[in-house]
Amino acid sequence: MKLANQKLIYFSPIIVVAVIFIFILTLIPSVSPAPKDLPIAFVNGDEGVTVPTKGNVNIGDQIEQNIKSSSTKQSSVKWIFVSNTKEVEKGLNNLKYYGALIIPKDFSKKQATLQTTQPDAPAIRLLVNQGMNTAASTLASQVLNGAVDKVNENMRLQLVKRFEQSGTQLSTKQALALVAPVQKTVINVNETGTHSVNGNAPVSLFQPLWMASIAGAAFIFLTIQKITFSSRKEKIVNQVGLVIIGAILALAAGFGLAWMAEVVGITVPSFLDTALFLAIAYFSFFTLILAVLSWVGLKGLPIFVIILFFGAPLLSMAPEIMPDFYREWIYSWLPMRFMVDGVRELFFFRGHLTWNHSVSALTFIALISLCALFASALPVSSVKREKSRSI
Repeated sequence: MKLANQKLIYFSPIIVVAVIFIFILTLIPSVSPAPKDLPIAFVNGDEGVTVPTKGNVNIGDQIEQNIKSSSTKQSSVKWIFVSNTKEVEKGLNNLKYYGALIIPKDFSKKQATLQTTQPDAPAIRLLVNQGMNTAASTLASQVLNGAVDKVNENMRLQLVKRFEQSGTQLSTKQALALVAPVQKTVINVNETGTHSVNGNAPVSLFQPLWMASIAGAAFIFLTIQKITFSSRKEKIVNQVGLVIIGAILALAAGFGLAWMAEVVGITVPSFLDTALFLAIAYFSFFTLILAVLSWVGLKGLPIFVIILFFGAPLLSMAPEIMPDFYREWIYSWLPMRFMVDGVRELFFFRGHLTWNHSVSALTFIALISLCALFASALPVSSVKREKSRSI
């Protein structure tokens, strides 16, 4: 049988297993995600209260000390102690915290009333930064609610013990107050809304834009392969033409994707700003891919397909939930994370295009890629090959 004489046939099982191994690696971060150092802000505004037999009592300080003592270096949460509410709100809007726990200034004063005939339960305000990341904000919400539940449990036990020691008969109001000595108010900030693919709209928009970038760069590269250049100058002029074509494709992709997102029902806060940002992202990806193809040819295309499969699961996760290896060695090198972060800011935070970290990073990638693209036209050997081909 002639087929048996083909040596590559014997390597096919190894190739199949290798492909399965590569793509199974993309599932590892999603199998059992464990948060580490999830930043959550804590504000203690409690002014305390003066108790005749105990002097000044500050329950907020006690809660703060309990949280500090329970925190470890390997904790899933990184509590950040902030001085005031305004600083917290600024941090939430700047994507620094996934949530915040705020103790008001009258916390101890109201807590002291729980032992009176007119109890007035103190309240803790919980802020959940929903737009920062869906999964991480859900975890932050669970942590915050768990922290308040623990405060409630400890305070309930203390109150029951004091009532037993004093032999006081509880009134109906006091009994009801013991059920939940501390009230909590949960507020979602930078909300994702109801038409945002459960908060994953930025990741959903990434995939078609990345594939369109690959398709556009590959098509343009195959087209210019048929062109013969007689000089280096002619080839450089051709590269300028590629940049112009890339800009046109970027505008088409940006406005087209923004329009289609609205058609399928995704809420786009600012159509023009979103379209322009998507155009910037497309141009950055297009020039990056085209620059690589200009140097290594079509064999460089699988690199960007593999990046898609490795990147897609990570982009929907918060960095604090990823395994260390994936966060440091894969996620940090993904160019598309800047696009996802930029769309997230447009959709859930600022709502308008600004010169932020995402735009500057994408611009930097585009500039480096353009340098590499034009540099591919400089080697003398490339012009010589074109001349020999024409002869």
